[in-house]
This record gives sequence, C-alpha cells and structure tokens, in this order.
Amino acid sequence: MTAAVLVFPGSNCDHDAYHAAKHVFGMDARFVWHKDPLPEGLDLVIVPGGFSYGDYLRTGAIARFSPVMQDVVRFAHDGGLVLGVCNGFQILCEAGLLPGALLRNRGLRFRCKSQHVRVENAGTPFTNASKPTGRWCCATSMPADKRPPPPTPTAHRGASRGLSTSAAMCSG
Repeated sequence: MTAAVLVFPGSNCDHDAYHAAKHVFGMDARFVWHKDPLPEGLDLVIVPGGFSYGDYLRTGAIARFSPVMQDVVRFAHDGGLVLGVCNGFQILCEAGLLPGALLRNRGLRFRCKSQHVRVENAGTPFTNASKPTGRWCCATSMPADKRPPPPTPTAHRGASRGLSTSAAMCSG
C-alpha cells in the first residue's frame, strides 16, 4: 500500500503520520509538499494535524486552497482513501469532503475530555477491524507489540502529550 502524507506550513504531526504509515503499518510512505501535485499510484492520502498557516482564521480555511487539495478532492471522488487527523479533519471539512461545519466550543476555551464514539459503518477500510464496544479500536490490524495501551479514565491523557483524537475518514 502506498501513502502520501501532506505537509503544510505549520504542520506538526506529519512526521508522526509518516512513521505510523511506514514503520508501524509497513506502507510505502512519502511526504508531499502542499504546493506539489499528488504522485500517481497512491492508495491513501493522510492530511495531518498541526496549525496549517497558523490557527488565526479557521484551521484549514487557508490550507484548503493549497494546490495539492484539488488533487486530494479528485482522489477522494475517484474512490481513494483519505484520512484527516486532528486539524487535518478541519481541512477536509473546509475542502468540502466532509459534511457539516465545525463550531466553536461554548465559552471559547480549550476543552479536553473523553468522548464516546460510535462506529456508524463497520464496513469501511478504516473501520472494518473495529470492535462494537462504542469506542473506535483497530487492535486486530496492529501488531501486538505496537498497540497503544488501553485508554485510561483520565480526561487529559492525550493533551499532556500533544495528542489529539480528532480524525476523519473518507472512503469512496
């Protein structure tokens, strides 16, 4: 499987996404600068998190106009797999690949808390290994020695390490 990891000015987890694709899942992974076209023969495009172009307007509002995003939209519409992580999710929303809009938190303050997530469709390439436990889990597709530890009840477990649980999965 071949994956492209997009790189925008301000991206900060593009190397994490590359490491996961290449070293954890064994994919042929490559970085793609936001001004370059997507290479041919891809199976997956990863839109990483970070604060593309800063976080002043709406994260993703400017990144969606990067030249590579036209290719990403075309790739998704042609049935290619696209994974948006953290603010990459917001870029996909701004690019029109995901329905809806993101709203500001009540009180305009950062909130970090555990959130119950339900798998709506377990028949996609991203969710076909999920367990119907109410939280997304892909444990069977990951080698046992590479699996993350089970979730802890601490609401701030990810924030202290700079992790985010926002993700978007698009499949044709």
